[in-house]
Amino acid sequence: MSALTGDAPAGAAAPDVEARRLLWRCRRGMKELDVLLERAMPRLLAEACPGEREQVAQLLALADPLLAGYLLGDATPPDPHLAQLVRRIHSLCRLGP
Repeated sequence: MSALTGDAPAGAAAPDVEARRLLWRCRRGMKELDVLLERAMPRLLAEACPGEREQVAQLLALADPLLAGYLLGDATPPDPHLAQLVRRIHSLCRLGP
């Protein structure tokens, strides 16, 4: 099953309600965004403190074209916290599953 469904890998703790809601918001309908977010968000949310989860919610509230620009490397968010989050997502995607 997909990581975006909230299913935890064997031996991992199941995501809490807030994490499942954020994972659901990762479903964007744009293949490139879906792939990036599906790969990075389960790990990122498993380690995130409440402040980081709020930043994830802010990032996911952006319109698809703007979010795609940030995540696909065409632009950098002006907010330094969101810029750091985008770098973290890129890093998690490079590490692989």
